[in-house]
Amino acid sequence: MAFSAVTKRSRSIGAILFNARLFPNSTCRSRRFTSETSSSSSSASNQTNLIKQLRERTSAPIKDVKAALMESNWDIEAAQTELRKRGKVLASKKSARTATEGLLALALSHTHTHNRAALIELNCETDFVARNDIFQHLALSLAKQALLVESGTQAQLGFGAGGFHVGPENLEELKLNLEHPKISGETTVHNAITEVAAMMGENVKLRRGFVMSTSSNGVLSTYLHTSPQPGLGRIAGILTLEVEDGNSQLDALQRVGSELAMHIVAAKPLFLTKELVSSDTLESEREILKSQAETSGKPQMAIEKMVEGRLRKYFEDVVLMEQKFVMNDTINVKTLLNNLSKEVGSPVKIGNFFRMEVGEGIQRLEESTASEPVAQAV
Repeated sequence: MAFSAVTKRSRSIGAILFNARLFPNSTCRSRRFTSETSSSSSSASNQTNLIKQLRERTSAPIKDVKAALMESNWDIEAAQTELRKRGKVLASKKSARTATEGLLALALSHTHTHNRAALIELNCETDFVARNDIFQHLALSLAKQALLVESGTQAQLGFGAGGFHVGPENLEELKLNLEHPKISGETTVHNAITEVAAMMGENVKLRRGFVMSTSSNGVLSTYLHTSPQPGLGRIAGILTLEVEDGNSQLDALQRVGSELAMHIVAAKPLFLTKELVSSDTLESEREILKSQAETSGKPQMAIEKMVEGRLRKYFEDVVLMEQKFVMNDTINVKTLLNNLSKEVGSPVKIGNFFRMEVGEGIQRLEESTASEPVAQAV
């Protein structure tokens, strides 16, 4: 038995020596394989971290982030530059696509000489992008910039000295200072919008703006409906209340002003007074009402009375001063202001008002064969 055990050990040792002579590098190769596996695992982990970092920096889709890093030999700075170049090209291609979603942004300024509000509409293609904090930061920054715009054509635009429209052409070349972790620094309005469009992968468009102001004696009131955060919303109402006595009760003016701003959002007035309804609009409405009344088959005198009655109803629908107050429909806005004047001891009137809603005036013309919706402004 002792001889058998020795024989087995000898065979085992011999086999090891034989294998060592036959495969002299087998041990080294095993160690090298383990080292290479560890290195590969480390490299994959580093690449994953780079993808995560670049994604956080740019908010670009992961597929685009990975492709940019691979093409840049995993140089994150070069990949970020490449993504920005690609994004701007894609943004220009997307600029013709319909953008009916988005947000309104409001900025306010109060000084010892006047109160001012600026409202802008920033559009995108989907509600998902409208909820993005980068998009929202851009909208608020644009509203603040609109506060600085001056216009010499207010009276020509039909808003008197207290309000005027601001178009993209008034803002695009102005400097804008962004302070968001993912998009910061000084740039132009146009470049900022292009940059955000590239990051979001959608058409982003500054559609319009409006600026309203009043003297220090007046009150400027605003209301934003469906507001995701202060200064943002989907529908806005703005108005100014003017009072002859600058020492009138400010609290009462602000209370009623806020209620009227909400009323404007809910009731959608088109005109301040009956006298401001254009003759063309009035004549067109009268013709429509007359055609409707004639279908009744009643005598001409009865038809004329029907038209006048329906015309009064039309004024109640579209003229702010004639509308029933949404918070107390037993009175109209005219009566509300008369009561306010008595309360503050001085005549109060509405100087100006404006209502804006995201996407209003844009009609989607979609065909089943069309790959992209088409927008028509009306």
